[in-house]
Amino acid sequence: MNCNNPYSVRQAVCFHLDPKLSSSLAFVQFPQTFYNVCNNDIYNGRLRSIFKTMWPCIDGLQGPILSGTGFYIKRVALYGNPMQKDDDLLQLRSCLGNSNRFIASLHQNYHHNPTNGGTTISSKELLQEAELLASCSYEKDTQWGGQRGFLYHSIVEDYFSGFIMHSRGWKSVYYEPSSPAFLGSATITFNESMIQNLRWNSGLLEVGLSRFCPITYGLSRMSIPQAMSYGCLAFHSLYSFPLLCYATIPQLCLLKGISLYPKVSNPWFIIFAIVYISSLSEHMLEVLLCGDSLRTWWNEQRNWMIKSVASCPFSCLDVILKKIGIREANFMLTSKVIDEEQIEQYKKGIFHFQGSKLFLVPLATLVTTNMISLLGGLAKVISEASYDDMFVQVFLSFAILAFNYPIMEGMIFRKDNGRIPTSVSIISVIVSIIFLFLVSFLFF
Repeated sequence: MNCNNPYSVRQAVCFHLDPKLSSSLAFVQFPQTFYNVCNNDIYNGRLRSIFKTMWPCIDGLQGPILSGTGFYIKRVALYGNPMQKDDDLLQLRSCLGNSNRFIASLHQNYHHNPTNGGTTISSKELLQEAELLASCSYEKDTQWGGQRGFLYHSIVEDYFSGFIMHSRGWKSVYYEPSSPAFLGSATITFNESMIQNLRWNSGLLEVGLSRFCPITYGLSRMSIPQAMSYGCLAFHSLYSFPLLCYATIPQLCLLKGISLYPKVSNPWFIIFAIVYISSLSEHMLEVLLCGDSLRTWWNEQRNWMIKSVASCPFSCLDVILKKIGIREANFMLTSKVIDEEQIEQYKKGIFHFQGSKLFLVPLATLVTTNMISLLGGLAKVISEASYDDMFVQVFLSFAILAFNYPIMEGMIFRKDNGRIPTSVSIISVIVSIIFLFLVSFLFF
């Protein structure tokens, strides 16, 4: 990310100097905007739902969640109460480190002075101070990461630090100027998008399962809607488990001719239809009100399904392994360097699947299971003329395959370098057959 509009400083300071707001305002958050995202954003790199819907909504509460970049923050909100001239220097060093000039800069009445006792500070001295502050050992045996600065308890330090600030009574403001204040590079490949999503959800769930859980720690320190906003993000990855059931159980029952939903002729069918259509319509209306197209809605629905089953389960597994001590926290960087072929495919709206098989195998397996279930179940429905009984399950299986058509295309039809590797397709077919056989033998 880089500053695209130097006037964003003045825009943020207008909020920080507002006498009605200044005393409680911690930071002004600008939206993250990306220069390399095309209109057909197949990987949802723009994060539209966050910066166009969620953040403007919670701006009416205590304010938006700290978003990593693109914000102007008060030092007192980040470092703690301002220092006084008579504070004990040794005690301050135990809290803030050994840089006298940095500690001096935190005094309430500090004014930058290029001279020190009448002597101009040399570039060498300033360089030594900078090296000290930048050293990897600077924060050892201090309160950095625990009570001051960005907190170290999670790999999503922005979310966690902002949560603690809001818990202490600070507020934030969301501001979206007509000219983007900051511009950056988004992930525009399948593999990097999955890695990024895994890292974010792992860090969020780690906070949710800690003593700083928004539903317990937050409810006593902030409003219920604000705590629920934090909790919604913290436990987002858990949504993968009901979605996995949604993508398998109705289809398996369809294959066996077992009806799970009311018949089309049953009055209760209308309730199921209204709930499902309302959910899709609510998201569609949200997208359209933000000035985006139906294609954006389709891409977001597709990404929600793909990421929920391809990366979110691994986020949950990652947190579990950390909790029981099998592995340590690992900050997985996402690469923004991609080749020309990937860029061209992205611009054409074509998924590029070359990358980690960790994400592709479960995704391809679920799609394969749905294809087998739909073909076998549809044949049974036609032969038994049970359209009234099995309509919902046929529709669900068809809808899932429609949303995940890029996976089917990558497995079956494509021959380019971005297709799903043949080894992944073979593994997914074998796993699907074994899974269907075991489920049929054990439960039917």
